[in-house]
Amino acid sequence: MPEPVETTTPEGVDYGWVMQTTFVVTILVGAPIVALASTAVDLPTWGARAEFAVRVGAVVWLLTALSVFAYAKRNQDQDQR
Repeated sequence: MPEPVETTTPEGVDYGWVMQTTFVVTILVGAPIVALASTAVDLPTWGARAEFAVRVGAVVWLLTALSVFAYAKRNQDQDQR
């Protein structure tokens, strides 16, 4: 049986959880937001649609990532008490 390569006991924010949660929440929340926002804008070509989705999606991703990190940080502080 091979020995484990590496084990960790993370202290602080679990960044893996933050990244995974950000990914899932961004897809679940971001796709409907982009779809609804695109109804108010004239997007005549596929290039314009892709550019719009990337721009709006980036904002959604950033806000989601900051929110998830703040949530994880707040819960980390409560767990240490």
